Amino acid sequence: MSARTPKKAPPPPSPAGATDDLTDGDRDALLRWRLALGPEAERVDPRLSLGGLGGAASALHVDPRRLGDLDKALSFIYDERAGNLGGSRPYVPEWLSAVREFFSHDIVALVQKDAIEKRGLTQLLFEPETLPFLEKNVELVATLMSAKGLIPDAARETARQIVREVVEEVRRALESEIRTAVLGALRRNTTSPLRVLRNLDWKRTIRKNLRGWDAEQRRLVPDKLYFWANQTRRHEWDVAILVDQSGSMGESVVYSSIMAAIFASLDVLRTRLLFFDTEVVDVTPMLVDPVDVLFTAQLGGGTDINRAVAYAQANFIERPEKTLFILITDLFEGGNAEELVARMRQLADSKVKSICLLALSDSGKPSYDHDMAQKLAALGTPCFGCTPKLLVKVVERLMRGQDLGPLLDAEAR
Repeated sequence: MSARTPKKAPPPPSPAGATDDLTDGDRDALLRWRLALGPEAERVDPRLSLGGLGGAASALHVDPRRLGDLDKALSFIYDERAGNLGGSRPYVPEWLSAVREFFSHDIVALVQKDAIEKRGLTQLLFEPETLPFLEKNVELVATLMSAKGLIPDAARETARQIVREVVEEVRRALESEIRTAVLGALRRNTTSPLRVLRNLDWKRTIRKNLRGWDAEQRRLVPDKLYFWANQTRRHEWDVAILVDQSGSMGESVVYSSIMAAIFASLDVLRTRLLFFDTEVVDVTPMLVDPVDVLFTAQLGGGTDINRAVAYAQANFIERPEKTLFILITDLFEGGNAEELVARMRQLADSKVKSICLLALSDSGKPSYDHDMAQKLAALGTPCFGCTPKLLVKVVERLMRGQDLGPLLDAEAR
């Protein structure tokens, strides 16, 4: 009888919560699921314990000793069992600090948004000890504007300062580009007898004098200098901006107010700004300070686009062929839809350059009434979601009399 090879005994089962039998990839995945599902997940499988998964914390760039703090910060917003947050006021500044520590800039904004929408945290944001911790961005400004009636007197000045900081940052980022685009569109075919350096058209001068290139000395010897026009006529174009104040348009209200203020600072444009819901408010006189404009906005409520367009027709349209008509709305009409289409047809027939921005935001991705958008597009009024930088290009093309199609197609790709 041949000797049998004895069977190898199976390894003893891992103790509850042990993850020694997992690969690094599995452990990383389990940790992410555990943080997403919350503490309750540990009841399903002990291996989802943070203690056993701490070795994977480095993949999240988190100190294993801080996993509990990260879990607590996430649970504060996403754990439905947390209940009402009314008794959690003392934790809010600590939570905001933790969120900024654990997440990147763009994720911080999303978590704050979820805190407001999911956990009713809006009133807490106006606490004086909380406001300085907030991520200052356009979305925060929209939130402050939508609930500005809740801001206590003690936090009002701080809230206004936050709004001003964001407004100035956005304005600095856009102003030079807008000025260059608008003035370039208006001066493209003019030259100036005033031969001063600030009016020198460098691009045209170089292009027209390439034959004067001295290869040996590596220098250009121009035969003629070309200059931009030193002055342009005041109010060469009228710009009418109508902005929907309904609750979903908060970010659009912020960006449109800032851009309208920049347009208004250019003498070549006569800019008007109208806010509307079921009522209309002409805020043109306030355009010297976009912060004042924003604190005038009343986010929320219904929508009567037709009423706003009727007001603009009667008060803003004086030179149709020299008017840019920018309607910013998701097109969910609460007023007379048929009359709205008729009014937009009248604008198109009168040669007004009309566009409808379904959203003016960083993403430019709108939720809107597709049927109404198709009707306006059929009239020759392009309807599209738009970022602020894209709007600068759109305005320049409209002033130059160029087709928007190639630009919008390129952006869509």
